[in-house]
Amino acid sequence: MSSENRRVSSSDRAPRVDHYENFPVASWLCPPDLRAPIAAIYWFARTADDLADEGDDTAHERLEALAAYRQGLLATAVGRPPPDRWQQVWNPLAGAMAQHRLPLQPLLDLLSAFEQDVVKTRDGAGYRDRAELLEYCRRSANPVGRLLLHLYGIEDPTAHAQSDAICTALQLINFWQDLGRDLARGRRYLPESDCTQHDVPALVPMQAPPGRRRALVASECAWARLLMQQGSPLVHRVPGRAGWELRAVVQGGLRVLDRIRALGYDSFTARPTLRAGDVPVIGWRMLRM
Repeated sequence: MSSENRRVSSSDRAPRVDHYENFPVASWLCPPDLRAPIAAIYWFARTADDLADEGDDTAHERLEALAAYRQGLLATAVGRPPPDRWQQVWNPLAGAMAQHRLPLQPLLDLLSAFEQDVVKTRDGAGYRDRAELLEYCRRSANPVGRLLLHLYGIEDPTAHAQSDAICTALQLINFWQDLGRDLARGRRYLPESDCTQHDVPALVPMQAPPGRRRALVASECAWARLLMQQGSPLVHRVPGRAGWELRAVVQGGLRVLDRIRALGYDSFTARPTLRAGDVPVIGWRMLRM
């Protein structure tokens, strides 16, 4: 197909910094010597997410693009020339992998999660229970934390477990914040077993009475808050400015949960967002940590 006729997807355009809000790529708190490898990881994940989510491609085309993207990653990892497409990703990533010995598996896990997003949306499938959703978060969220810990030189199992708890909590908070948007896109993250427990139809939760829907969301938010609290001691392990960055991420996520609660846990019809007035609250909580 000629370049004049080939449809341009969003992933072929210049990347946009409008997702992965908790990624420290642009923050002044990010350690200067780690900004380049963190940015390389960011653009790798951002571009893959666009392949799975953005533009007008069919599910089949998205999966084909992600398969090609996977081959580009594998080529980059062993020093072979990657495909010409996505050079803005491969060149910085190759440098980060060579200089910092980034592990390959977390990057492959991210791609696996993005592929699952496409398949789940195409099939209209949800998640049976919390265990299945946690397995998705293990591949969609936790690899980012593991890669950052690697850059910070922190590799022990306790730190990994705390990082996983924080990353999974952030992913869940994003789900409960965006319930209305995700349902409109065919994304169903509320575990079916939880829906059953609260007598809410998993396929069409809006058909349930408001009180049941809100009780369901309150339960999911309590789960996310508990995970965040379990992981929060990690802020004392991450050194210097990066530790303050992590404090901001943790407290920002918890503050979003506060905002969902302030809406009466009705994030089906309204999306809670942080406001300017939340900044001093988050800052005070960071200091108290």
